[in-house]
Amino acid sequence: MSVGALFDEAAGGYDGARRRLVPGLDALYAALLEGLPFGEDEPVRVLDLGAGTGLLSAVIAGRFPRAKVTLVDLSVEMLRVARRRFAHEPGRFEFRVMDFARKDLPAGYDLVASALSIHHLTDGDKRETFEKVHGSLVEGGHFVNMDQVLGGTPQEEARYEEWWLRRVREAGASEEDLAAAFRRMRADKNATLADQLRWLKDAGFEGVRCRHEDHRFAVYGGRKKAEY
Repeated sequence: MSVGALFDEAAGGYDGARRRLVPGLDALYAALLEGLPFGEDEPVRVLDLGAGTGLLSAVIAGRFPRAKVTLVDLSVEMLRVARRRFAHEPGRFEFRVMDFARKDLPAGYDLVASALSIHHLTDGDKRETFEKVHGSLVEGGHFVNMDQVLGGTPQEEARYEEWWLRRVREAGASEEDLAAAFRRMRADKNATLADQLRWLKDAGFEGVRCRHEDHRFAVYGGRKKAEY
């Protein structure tokens, strides 16, 4: 089953399951927002890659009430949920069904953000996506990614797996939740944090750093250099 079909299937119950299946979700979102150099009243232009049902877009739009957000995802059903989420604010949100790993990205954004999406790409597609993100940003624009990472060694990867399973069961994940998660995880192509930070630098980003890391999950990004 394709990644798009997997997430079409999951769209209806995705929001409820996400908190049970992503340990420390609030801390991850907080780390993503932390350090973004925009005033709360700025009309920030945002591109959300792999936007799904709009959970990340909602967090960003809540922090920046004048932001305009473009949500991109290859799942029609996920974006259908997102459209309902933001139906009360027509004109502020744009929705595009597309495979961002295969298509050119729209340009002119102050912020490109992504959550739990890029890890589905091959390493080569991750590198190419980082290059395309760099091109889609205005000078001085920022990219931030909240995502899964691969352990640096087989032993560390095994610890990540054990930690995740323990935490999600403690959070009340049902066997049905876990079965659905394991189906989606077949499409995972995690890369180490160190590799991804290096690829961002190779793509031309400056100030590349990890903002938050908790076992399997990390928040990291960089800035497109402003030419003066």
